[in-house]
Amino acid sequence: MPDRCQLLQQINEISFVVNDLNLYLDTHPTDDQALDAFSQAMAQRKQLLDSFAKEYEPLTLNCVCPETNNKSESHTKYPGQKHFTWSDGPLPWDCPEH
Repeated sequence: MPDRCQLLQQINEISFVVNDLNLYLDTHPTDDQALDAFSQAMAQRKQLLDSFAKEYEPLTLNCVCPETNNKSESHTKYPGQKHFTWSDGPLPWDCPEH
């Protein structure tokens, strides 16, 4: 598994693709290739967000799962305890530059 900052970078990159395809589909709503690419990118983004939430902390509210988030317990005030994980971890923009 990539480290926290690498995983955030992958999420940022696929999110850019999703947003770009969204803009294109706003003006070309029946383009089959773009629709397929959008579905694939959305699935990849969801998988990356879920992986990030399980290993570290959720980045979106729909990824909050107190039973499984932050398995690494790397950034929590409540190690070993079930808790609302939204506030775990540093802010996403606090990753050091590579």
